[in-house]
Amino acid sequence: MNQRSWTRRDFMRIGTGAVATGVAAKFTLLEPKPLWGAARPVPASDTVRFASIGTGVRGCELLEASLRVPGAECVAVCDLYDSRHTAAQEAVKNTVPATRNYKEVLDRKDVDAVLLAVTDHQHRKVFVDACAAGKDVYCEKPMSHTVEDGFAMVEAAQKTNRIVQIGSQRVSSILYAQAKEIYDSGKLGEVYSIEAYWDRNSASGAWVYPIPRNASEQTIDWNAFLDGAPRRPFSPERFFRWRCFTDYGEGLAGDLFVHLISGIHFITGANAVAQRARSAGGLFRWKDGRDFPDLIETLYDYPNFRVYLRCNLNNDQGEFIGFFGTKGTLIIKDSTLTYTPQKTRPQPESYSIYGWPGQLRNQYLAEWEAEHPLPSPTNFKVEEEVETFGVPFGYSDLADHEANFFNSVRTRKKPVENEEFGNHAAIGCHLANYSYFKDTAAQWDGAGRKIKG
Repeated sequence: MNQRSWTRRDFMRIGTGAVATGVAAKFTLLEPKPLWGAARPVPASDTVRFASIGTGVRGCELLEASLRVPGAECVAVCDLYDSRHTAAQEAVKNTVPATRNYKEVLDRKDVDAVLLAVTDHQHRKVFVDACAAGKDVYCEKPMSHTVEDGFAMVEAAQKTNRIVQIGSQRVSSILYAQAKEIYDSGKLGEVYSIEAYWDRNSASGAWVYPIPRNASEQTIDWNAFLDGAPRRPFSPERFFRWRCFTDYGEGLAGDLFVHLISGIHFITGANAVAQRARSAGGLFRWKDGRDFPDLIETLYDYPNFRVYLRCNLNNDQGEFIGFFGTKGTLIIKDSTLTYTPQKTRPQPESYSIYGWPGQLRNQYLAEWEAEHPLPSPTNFKVEEEVETFGVPFGYSDLADHEANFFNSVRTRKKPVENEEFGNHAAIGCHLANYSYFKDTAAQWDGAGRKIKG
């Protein structure tokens, strides 16, 4: 998913809004960095040849984004649904070989890496097999379906020295890089509270995807889909709307919380699992046989701050992350980043002293002014202004994220969202779901690598 970019109308809105409110504001249109290898043609010897395992909507998005990355070439695609083979070839604009059997892809000598976009419950199986086959792995989020799966995947990647990138693309966004720069500068002061949400209000946002007319047991390998899940009769609803069900997905936590958690970990540098999570919510509207709630709110305890997350499928408020510091506030709202300084210049008490007699009140104010003289003109400092940042038209953080992965494949240097980073974020999702379904606080036992109720 690309971040929304800025138009001329947006610039005008920012400018007139600043004038209307009387607040000094500075707007910066961020400059994308060149994609890896974009400054010069990539020699054939440096081209990363990859295959896409899983070519549903996300798999096709990855393939389309790969066309913007120099030095990356798709050589094969794989999916359990035959029509997705054609969709993948259309996305990559090439009639590359297609198969249902991912092991045929892993056996190919011309495949250096794989883009893994299968259901959550099959991440571990395909990931571990890919590492054993000597392939580097770009794995869609959330990294794991269970806590145990995540640690098995970390072990497989590190045992085989594979490059791994997990697919929460915001960590490669120029907007998030700017947010991290502001956070690291100390301009926010001490940040004890972080809030984030990602809300939707549509059937598509609630994963109620239409069923293609040709979906059948002849066009879909249902038995392969069920590998790692309970046996069930053929159900196209479960195949195409798998995020609704605990057998195959992680619900709102795995679909959207993981982006928010990854962004918070990246910006704050707190790449660790939360100590505790407490969830509330319910299934209020989308009562279509799904397992997961359509509203979930979770409060996470980290050592130095608290995080409140919300996902609501019943009202569209978009994507938001807010960092609330003692000296400033940092807000990411969709494709816009805004820094607002707090008013921290010392001021005399202006409320409680009006319960004092006038003589005492005037004495206090006189003493306060004597102790806090106004600075001389040469030492006077202008208060910080509001700063707003946006991304340019056509910007794709997904293309940046893939470019980072392919560059890591070439250099053998770990990307930011490596297997350990991805595992920590995924465990945050598991904590939220554990707390919701068991109606208890979920405690993270790092030494035992498990969740306790």
